[in-house]
Amino acid sequence: MELTVVMPCLNEAETVEVCVRKALACMEEHGIEGEVLIADNGSTDGSQQIARDAGARVVHVDEKGYGNALMGGIRAARGKYVIMGDADDSYDFTALVPFVEQLRDGADLVMGNRFRGGIAPGAMPPLHRYLGNPVLSFIGRLFFPSAIGDFHCGLRGFRRDSILRLQLQTGGMEFASEMVVRSTLSGLDVREVPTTLSPDGRSRPPHLRSWRDGWRHLRFLLLYSPKWLFFYPGLVMMALGLVAGTALTFGPVEIGELAFDVDTLVGASAAVVIGFQAVLFAVFTKVYAAEEGFLPESPRIRKLIDIVTLEKGLVAGGLLALAGLVGLVMSLVHWQIRSFGELDPRESLRIVVPSATALVMSFQTIFAALFVSILGIRRTRETPADVAAKAAEEAAEIVSREQAGQTAGEQAEQAPREDTTTR
Repeated sequence: MELTVVMPCLNEAETVEVCVRKALACMEEHGIEGEVLIADNGSTDGSQQIARDAGARVVHVDEKGYGNALMGGIRAARGKYVIMGDADDSYDFTALVPFVEQLRDGADLVMGNRFRGGIAPGAMPPLHRYLGNPVLSFIGRLFFPSAIGDFHCGLRGFRRDSILRLQLQTGGMEFASEMVVRSTLSGLDVREVPTTLSPDGRSRPPHLRSWRDGWRHLRFLLLYSPKWLFFYPGLVMMALGLVAGTALTFGPVEIGELAFDVDTLVGASAAVVIGFQAVLFAVFTKVYAAEEGFLPESPRIRKLIDIVTLEKGLVAGGLLALAGLVGLVMSLVHWQIRSFGELDPRESLRIVVPSATALVMSFQTIFAALFVSILGIRRTRETPADVAAKAAEEAAEIVSREQAGQTAGEQAEQAPREDTTTR
């Protein structure tokens, strides 16, 4: 079978029939061997039977959520290709051919673009059309090497085996973002075709919740991009803190009528420490995500880990600790010069704050080197050959046990016979 059209469904009795009939008619008209699969997520309005009567196959997905319903449908699909779309009659299931053509041409994922194809009046709320979708799609293109213009279009086609290999994890609305992001990061062939969006045919409100689901999409994009979540903000904070701290260590700085002194120096020190910690978290996240398979391994991070070994990290941390201790000794000398009496904070803090900062960063560096080394310990992963060999060993062991049991049984049967013969 070439194509399966998967539609997630939760109480879509008003529209599921027309969606199924449109998809089946499109496949029949263009000679596409396929099926329509309804991934029902617990409908209570009879949607399941309506879909069956219209010619669809229905599978039940117990785990709630948009992403869970779709993954249940994708796993149950029989087609080589899958096209997914909402069962609310907002997408044009009579125009599936452009998706199929791109898939036949070798694409792994074909996204619909509603902004290029046309959005009918009333089909998309202004908040989504002018803020939510454009902003989130821009962030997706900024964070990841993707040229997709509409990250959240619900009508999209893909090779079933390619998407299943990604092992997508999210169960909610952010599933739409995860599919694009993981496909892009994995180097799949991702393309885009224009599609249309019409007002849905339901009389009830949609399942989508603008702010909640928008935040879930943004959260996912941030969590899958340690560079933008940790590295770049940390680098900026650390750079600003270092520049300001270096300038203020030698005395007050005046810019026009503004005067910056030791209080700003303390703030600059905090910025350096926080920024350094954020940069370290970016490294931790990339290493962990690569080891667990959430993100592809970064050659730059791997090269950095190979260069900056545990021993080098310990040496760097030790040098920072030494610098901090030297500074603290200098502050004691400064105090001794003042006969261990009252100190002027404007003088003493210019020695103590940089010294304390170096000391804090030394421990951060040492602990980071140890932690990255722990994260870098590679588990032995079973290859398909290992799995097959293990299964063969288990089968051989079972056979040997059965043979041993059979031999013992035969011996037990033979013993009474020998006794009878002896008698």
